[in-house]
Amino acid sequence: MDARNQEYHKNTLHLPRILCLHGGGSNARIFKTQCRVISQRLEPYFRFAYAEAPFESGPGPDVLSVYAEYGPFKRWFPDPVHEVDDRAAIESINKSIQTVMEEDNRSGATGPWVGLLGFSQGAKLAASLMFRQQVRVEKLGPARAGSDWKFAVVMAGRAPIVNLDPDVFRSSMLSNTSQIDLSGPPDVDDLMGEGHVLKLPTIHVHGLADPGLYFHRELLDDYCSIDSVRVLEWDGAHRVPVKSADVNPLIEEILRLAKGTGAL
Repeated sequence: MDARNQEYHKNTLHLPRILCLHGGGSNARIFKTQCRVISQRLEPYFRFAYAEAPFESGPGPDVLSVYAEYGPFKRWFPDPVHEVDDRAAIESINKSIQTVMEEDNRSGATGPWVGLLGFSQGAKLAASLMFRQQVRVEKLGPARAGSDWKFAVVMAGRAPIVNLDPDVFRSSMLSNTSQIDLSGPPDVDDLMGEGHVLKLPTIHVHGLADPGLYFHRELLDDYCSIDSVRVLEWDGAHRVPVKSADVNPLIEEILRLAKGTGAL
């Protein structure tokens, strides 16, 4: 650990923590580099921890140009061409998240886990983790929710939300871990109802030049309550913003939301 990282580690041990979830075809090391401007701006307020996805992957198109030598590359959800049991996939995802949280605890960090920050496939996972917490609180009570995330930053995340606890809640509007999309037309009652709608606080970050913008707006419009979302659009493609002009509004929204939810 170099001097800069040692200083960061020491100065942030007591701070509230944000769990960071990289995109598909990437990894924790790459995402840490991609988030360097965001994390530096938030260093006085939060400690960042970067989880590594459980499933092997080829490099994503957005990482090849800069990070081709930074493998191995990972993905959060199994490739549909490989048959992976849904419950086994959920357990693998849970283990990856638990591993980085326990490692950070052992390193001496003591702050509460308050936020999620995900990009692309990691953003889809962030929304899905928030939804799982919401449903568990509703069905089982807060003591059995398994988490207490106050907010999530969803950068370029696609619909639909993934069902990470099918024993507690099911809906044809949710996908399973091996589905990129819904398995078929949703049930009319599910479609018209609000059982699949995420009502916990989220910040959605959309690049206006992102080829997947339609799908990112679908997650926002069809799966998130208008009362709990904040939307930031910037003039970029499928990548994490790094320029101050693009990052500053996001930092302001994160701090505003964190203070409003009691995370700070």
